[in-house]
Amino acid sequence: MSAEAAPLKSNVPAPVKQPDSPWRIAIRRFSRNRLAVIGLFIIVFMFLLCFIGPLFSPYSMYDYSAKDKNLAPSAKYWLGTDKVGRDVLLRVMLAGRISLTVGLVATGITVIVGATLGALAGFYRRWVDTLIMRVADIFMALPTLPILIILGAVLSDLKVTPQDRIYFLMLIIGLLGWSGLSRLVRSQILTLREQEFIQATEALGLKDRRKIFRHLLPNTIPIIIVSATLGVAGTIILESSLSFLGLGVVPPTPSWGNMIGAANSLIDFRKRPWVWIPPGMCILITVIAINLIGDGLRDALDPKMKK
Repeated sequence: MSAEAAPLKSNVPAPVKQPDSPWRIAIRRFSRNRLAVIGLFIIVFMFLLCFIGPLFSPYSMYDYSAKDKNLAPSAKYWLGTDKVGRDVLLRVMLAGRISLTVGLVATGITVIVGATLGALAGFYRRWVDTLIMRVADIFMALPTLPILIILGAVLSDLKVTPQDRIYFLMLIIGLLGWSGLSRLVRSQILTLREQEFIQATEALGLKDRRKIFRHLLPNTIPIIIVSATLGVAGTIILESSLSFLGLGVVPPTPSWGNMIGAANSLIDFRKRPWVWIPPGMCILITVIAINLIGDGLRDALDPKMKK
């Protein structure tokens, strides 16, 4: 026999590697999309700039200075001042709070209404589906911008305060945009309704509410996320357009749209570009970044994409 004992072989099986979850795979795919990651960093920067930046500003939204009006960018005023002497940089950041908040809240209302109605239409089908989809057809046929212009004029005639006007604007935009998402969710629910796990819930005798909100809607989250992400960009542009026309967020509350609308003369456009270029660039950069994120999420959450 050998002086050294032979090493004993272990009978313990090697650990089985657990497969990655769909969300982990989606995160990995998203992180490989450089443009989407750049868009994400831009959006994070815009949120930090707009929601935290004003806390470090030495000026206030209500600081008026006749002697400092229409000043060009300098060490004191990094982006210059407007026609009443207010700091443009501070107003751009405060305006970003309003524009981003309107975009997020209005899109949230759209998601809640559209996803719920789409799920009900796809699950119950028959007359429920017919009724909801015909109402969705009506909403899709409505010209959104003209209706918002009319409603904005009505709010002006009713002398709604600028603070309350923001809430009405978010509610109106959110309720007018649910029809497209409801169709997407409905189509997904019609497919998922025939899967085996739904047949199992029927065998278990679960209530319809639990089937819809615990088993069906969670499986439509990827398409809802992509649609909502792209919807935020559209809502920001819509709000900016209304504010530019004076029918959305009105002064003294700043938004990117009404800041551009304040440069309403040829002298402002030619001699004072610091008044309208910063808010315009913020709209452009934010919308492009959101679209990049939306495209990245669509590619990452699509199960048919190649690895």
